[in-house]
Amino acid sequence: MTDITRLLLEARRSLAGELDADLAERGYPDLRPGHVALFLSVDRRSGSRLTDLADHTRLTKQAMMSMVDDLESHGYVRRVPDPADARAKLVRLTARGRRAAAECRRAVQALEQRTRRQLGDRSYDTLRESLETLSEPIEPEE
Repeated sequence: MTDITRLLLEARRSLAGELDADLAERGYPDLRPGHVALFLSVDRRSGSRLTDLADHTRLTKQAMMSMVDDLESHGYVRRVPDPADARAKLVRLTARGRRAAAECRRAVQALEQRTRRQLGDRSYDTLRESLETLSEPIEPEE
């Protein structure tokens, strides 16, 4: 019997592969599933601080900085001064980034719909609830 950690990892790889292929079909072969979290986390109006993006996506600040550097070099985001704090920068989506973010949202929705069809409504809802529960911090036993 395969342990749950391995099953979750394999499911993640499978879903990420589908998302990767879908993004390529939508005209974004340079985007990876990891980029999707950033695209869906950036405040589309004012931009977001790198530290906020790292916290929201549960990545280290260094990993987020590397991702922002990569996306900036491809023209998806840009860094601008934060009007609330001259020492800080905001990450903002460029026009290309806004189009990519919209396609990321559509790709995620399509993946969720395919997964729901594959599992059926009841199993999908149960899985989603279970994953949300597992994502919460575990309280230590006394």
